[in-house]
Amino acid sequence: MPTLLARQDPTQTRADELVHDLKTLALFISLYCRYQHKQACKAPVRLKTHDVQAIAGRPILLCPQCTKLLAHAFVKRTRCPMDPKPMCKHCPSHCYHPTYREQIRQVMRYSGKKLLFAGRLDYLIHLLF
Repeated sequence: MPTLLARQDPTQTRADELVHDLKTLALFISLYCRYQHKQACKAPVRLKTHDVQAIAGRPILLCPQCTKLLAHAFVKRTRCPMDPKPMCKHCPSHCYHPTYREQIRQVMRYSGKKLLFAGRLDYLIHLLF
């Protein structure tokens, strides 16, 4: 007898998680750049490895420094060998270059607080669970 609940393909689940993580990275870095690099010249992000606009659902405008960070973060997240993937701060092997690791920490700290105070409860749930 067939079950009423369809089983999810684990490959599709991992792909959905990857897109969600990449979208979150784009959101956090975009928010950080908008408020912390107000005077910097910004341009739409175009990466050879990813379609940022399709992932984020809108064009992302970043300064050159934040564009490099986003590119590094996208590559590292896409190539992450951990399954299931832990939050980077809890990961036993740090794959980010030390310079980018410090930058992404600043971005996460700033943007996380900004989203939390803006009423984004989904971010609070992500932090707690």
